[in-house]
Amino acid sequence: MTEQTVPPIPDHPTVRAAIRLGCRAPSVHNTQPWRWVFDGTALELWRDPTRVLTEADPTGRQAVISCGAALHHVRTAFAAAHWHTEVTRLPDPDRPDLLARIGFAPWPDPPIGELRRAEAIDRRYTDRLPMAAPIGLPSVMSTVGGLVAPHDLDVDVLPEDARPRLTTASEQADALRTYDMQYQAELRWWAGHSEKSDGIPPTALASESERARVGVARAFPAPGRSARRGELDDDHARLAVLSTGAEATLDWLRAGEALSAVLLECTASGLSTCALTHITELPANRRQLAGLAGRPGAPQVVIRIGIAPGDEQHPPTPRRPLTEVLTEK
Repeated sequence: MTEQTVPPIPDHPTVRAAIRLGCRAPSVHNTQPWRWVFDGTALELWRDPTRVLTEADPTGRQAVISCGAALHHVRTAFAAAHWHTEVTRLPDPDRPDLLARIGFAPWPDPPIGELRRAEAIDRRYTDRLPMAAPIGLPSVMSTVGGLVAPHDLDVDVLPEDARPRLTTASEQADALRTYDMQYQAELRWWAGHSEKSDGIPPTALASESERARVGVARAFPAPGRSARRGELDDDHARLAVLSTGAEATLDWLRAGEALSAVLLECTASGLSTCALTHITELPANRRQLAGLAGRPGAPQVVIRIGIAPGDEQHPPTPRRPLTEVLTEK
């Protein structure tokens, strides 16, 4: 009788390190709506329904996109630790919050691009301030196109003359929510608080004058008066749109994975980014954005891509303790 060979599996410290990096992924309002379960052989990603925004995200679309970003972050972290990941997405129709199951195989020589993007995870941040124009964007977007292709998505850099229309769409999206008191209360709950392990701290928000120069930014509660990057009279970031072919949970999950790939590749290339989701919260806005992108599909996220001054310090936004997001069996 032959002895059965047990396939190699990353040990618990490696899993914890990868999850720690993976949880640096961006999420809507920094809600971090994910849970991870490692049973010693496979890793599962679950959406946490208790952390879905009931007013801004009643369908859970943005929560799934956030989980998709964490999934790609985690896979990138495992690649840097020389583990190849095989993902089964939505493995159990009877458990819709189970978004992915991950298996492992040794990966002695991961591509240099994976290592670059893994190194960028801790440096990536959401830049809500005005930016200078990006340098080398065509080359970066060529790489990005190859990264998002496996996720069945399209990424389009909007022409510069589309920005005024997108600014109008942003203003309209904010105006439609101005007198929605439940929406505004939810926004204030998650934004502008300090000394918490989730939500958006005041240091990561833009003042009214800073947001006015960006134009397409979400109207978060302003943290007070400030005029950072006063040398930039306007925002010169370029705007890119991630679009899926359809509107289903799998499409949203893949949109999050592609979003992560774009953000990390931009960071690794010295560019700053800011994902905008308020413009795509309402179906009418998504239809308008599809017209600007000039292709059929469902826009999911707009991404600002530019350059920030190199001498700035960006304190990391808080993350929940690993014990709250990872269960090990």
